[in-house]
Amino acid sequence: MSLPLTARESATGGWNALIEDVTTGRWQDPDTGAAVTVPFRCIEIGDGFAAGARDLVERVMRAGSYAVVCDADTAEAMGAEVARAMGATARLVVLDHPHADAAQVRALSDETRDVEALIAVGSGTINDLCKYATFRDGRAYSVFGTAPSMNGYTSSTASITLESGLKTTQKAHAARGVFIDIGVSAAAPQYLIGAGLGDSLCRPTAQVDWYFSHVMLGTRYATAPYLLQEEDEAAVLARSAGLGAREHDAIGYLQRLLTLGGLGIAVVGMSHPGSMGEHQISHWIDSFAGARHPGTVHGQQVGVASVTMARLQARILAMEEAPRLRPWQPDEAAIRARYPAAAVEDCLTASRAKAMTAEDAEAFNAKLAAIWPELRATLGAMMLPPDEMAAHLRAAGGGATPAEIGLDRDLYIEALRHCREMRDRYSLLDLAEDIGILDDFIEEEV
Repeated sequence: MSLPLTARESATGGWNALIEDVTTGRWQDPDTGAAVTVPFRCIEIGDGFAAGARDLVERVMRAGSYAVVCDADTAEAMGAEVARAMGATARLVVLDHPHADAAQVRALSDETRDVEALIAVGSGTINDLCKYATFRDGRAYSVFGTAPSMNGYTSSTASITLESGLKTTQKAHAARGVFIDIGVSAAAPQYLIGAGLGDSLCRPTAQVDWYFSHVMLGTRYATAPYLLQEEDEAAVLARSAGLGAREHDAIGYLQRLLTLGGLGIAVVGMSHPGSMGEHQISHWIDSFAGARHPGTVHGQQVGVASVTMARLQARILAMEEAPRLRPWQPDEAAIRARYPAAAVEDCLTASRAKAMTAEDAEAFNAKLAAIWPELRATLGAMMLPPDEMAAHLRAAGGGATPAEIGLDRDLYIEALRHCREMRDRYSLLDLAEDIGILDDFIEEEV
């Protein structure tokens, strides 16, 4: 049974009102009271965009020549029609099983060097490739989103795997136009719909991690990204079964939630609001699984990792007395043995940034003990129950455990144990290891 639109939707009659408030500077940052500024000017969610592609693109990105970039699946879903609508100014470029890595970025730049602008037609990989390639060579790009699988359409960063194998978040630039077709998105493979819910379900776990890091280590924190998503997160979770049934409005809400998640990152200029412990688990798998990688996509992995992180966070927050961490220094010999030579220095740098001397640990523990009751309550209010998160993922056609998405358990456990070594952000996954409970948690919960 379809649920009615929210009051805001009924009042506006469209999907884009809040988005337009943000892109035009009418929305105020709740932390500063100032109008927000984001690098996006044109974001549209609706239906039937392929047929009108020429008018849409030329309104925001007029050029003498274009390449419409897609893979075989997205060419069939939308890309070929977009290219036809663009007419003689555009040519179709169909990539063969692309990966968002440095080599593919160079290859795309070489293959499209004869055109002035790129039009990405696809989701995570295609968008990141076009975004990063054009950022590097100074061209513009726009994107037609074909699946509700991630929040990167409205991000000005790109997830790129380096030659070292390390998956990184690279500075990029904003699309001149973001056009998200709900009907095309509803026809996407079901696992991509589940992946989109997975990518959005990191909100509570990332918020808990980020706020904890802010309070304990002085990192920046902002409420704007979460306020932007609040109403639509509730609307999407109320329609998780509708996602599993490919209902139009459920898909529309998911796409808008993902869009607002990306805009929240753009508002604060950093990915921390939606990328903490759960993402470092996924990034480790993508960086270091090698031949063991089952081909799962980012959002699938983040969904599973978000459920894991929620369970771990709940275990820590159930402690009535403040946990006490031990001094910690990275095992440099183990890191050098564990990773490819090209990735070692990056992992050592990230690990050293989170090391704790005895003096550091003493100060940390004293501070945490003084604020623990209040901090527990604040963090608890940010969370969603992990069983509820898992149920929503399954209702949407996704998976909530490694086995349910085809991830080897031993590989996943390796990621849990070692992912802290590849990123300098401090999460409750780091805390679990530092207080000595991570191995027991893995044994009991994974």
